[in-house]
Amino acid sequence: MGELTGRTVLMSGGSRGIGLAVAIRLAKEGANIAIVAKTDQPHPTLEGTIHTAADEIREAGGQALPILGDVRDEEQVAHAAARTVDAFGGIDIVVNNASAINLAPMEQLDVKRYDLMQSINSRGTFVFTKAALPHLRQSDHAHVLTMSPPLSTDPKWLRNHSAYTLSKFGMTMITLGVAADEHDNGIAANCLWPRTLIGTAAVRNLLGGPEMVARARSPQIMADAAFEVLQRKPADCTGNTFLDDEVLRDLARPPVHDLSGYAAPDAELALDLFVDGWPATGDG
Repeated sequence: MGELTGRTVLMSGGSRGIGLAVAIRLAKEGANIAIVAKTDQPHPTLEGTIHTAADEIREAGGQALPILGDVRDEEQVAHAAARTVDAFGGIDIVVNNASAINLAPMEQLDVKRYDLMQSINSRGTFVFTKAALPHLRQSDHAHVLTMSPPLSTDPKWLRNHSAYTLSKFGMTMITLGVAADEHDNGIAANCLWPRTLIGTAAVRNLLGGPEMVARARSPQIMADAAFEVLQRKPADCTGNTFLDDEVLRDLARPPVHDLSGYAAPDAELALDLFVDGWPATGDG
């Protein structure tokens, strides 16, 4: 019986990729997982639906509640939170995983694509977390975990993709705001971001295809890092912007220094966006 046994997780996204990996990892600890995503029917280029994800969650040992919903729609999100509480009795953990990406500069970016990123990423994080706040306040193990990067004022993160940067930094700022606002209510809020590219559909379809997937780590590293954050006591772990390998090195017991199992042998790993470099410790 660990800290996450019987806990209820409300996650945006989760049909595939990092979100699904996190959901399965937490399910192995006995958590209940409600996933809110838009993929109800099979997609021609994207693997997985909310229903196949629910099957995998159950196979891993957790209870699953697949909910068709869009984080841009406040009423749908409120309905999802209510369904989760009805099914499992409360909400202990929120994972803000849903995200949209477009790395085009202003000249090439349609306004509707700009609006999409802001609506799903920063606004979606706000709407999704806010809907769960009353229930998180009633939990004795309340966490918010958002898949977003550390903040930076370096203008290199704005060159060619300022709209995307704004949306992702917005996710981080909202989450750090929750950490500050809800500290006295016992709610922890942290962000988690990968050191390297992660082998997801976004990398395969939008960021370089199979060549870049070969230079990526598996989503499992983010899942293992998420578990380490979410199992900690909220009072001891809040207001942080973590990188996955730092979590495994600094929070895991025993510390994890050998990360070779998360990538293909001899892979030339590529740094993810918003990451300056490799850790000085030589972990890899």
